[in-house]
Amino acid sequence: MSKPGKDLDDATDSADRTGKSARSTRSGLLGFLGEFGLIVVIALILSALLRTFLVQLFVIPSSSMEHTLDIGDRAMVVKPMDFHRGDVVVFRDPGDWLSESAVTTSPARKVFEFLGVMPASSADHLVKRVIGMPGDHVTCCNANGQIEVNGTALDESSYLYQTNGFMSTPSDIPFDVVVPADHIFVLGDHRNDSRDSRYHLCDATDGEPVGSAAFVPVADVTGPVVAIALPFSRATRLHTPETFEAVPDAGSAPEEPIITLSPCTTP
Repeated sequence: MSKPGKDLDDATDSADRTGKSARSTRSGLLGFLGEFGLIVVIALILSALLRTFLVQLFVIPSSSMEHTLDIGDRAMVVKPMDFHRGDVVVFRDPGDWLSESAVTTSPARKVFEFLGVMPASSADHLVKRVIGMPGDHVTCCNANGQIEVNGTALDESSYLYQTNGFMSTPSDIPFDVVVPADHIFVLGDHRNDSRDSRYHLCDATDGEPVGSAAFVPVADVTGPVVAIALPFSRATRLHTPETFEAVPDAGSAPEEPIITLSPCTTP
């Protein structure tokens, strides 16, 4: 028969061990949660830095670049990378290209986009193909209905939108322009459903020549689209179409755009 004092000591030791075990478990759990939280914070910081300086995903919001880029595609943009004539680029709205209803994004989504948790919604950005670089003479259209850059006709069959095997026309809007310094002239691949540079050749901007709004400042370009990241069924790299390789170098770029023909000058 055990002594009462002994039983009390055993019970106390058991309670101490149980308490220490519980504290150890709580301490281990808190330590794990702390380390996990630190990892998450570091990952978010790295993601934000990656998004800010290197690579960013954009959700394609419209059909203006079909079928190079479809609605809902996640386009991968490389920021430090140079772009060239013929490349697809993402750029900030240079001024009233987007309607007011198109530029609404919730504060929470903006935070997630900044952290890189969600791809950018493209709410204040657009995506188009660069047809003219600074100094390029871009005209539409020649006797064969083709756009010409610096006197060279473009074969756009590899990327223009097609319906039932028929390619859409390069442009129903005639134009003849010389791209000013530090600006680009852009068009969507789905020409009949793209409000691009052509639609702003008659815009009047305070203190600037009529049509200046049609040309996107190079400083507003986020970067070229190098690939479709998602969905996986459409994942692919984007390349500069071969037709642009034949285009000769531009002459010196004027400080202001030269617009010889546009919708507002057409008889």
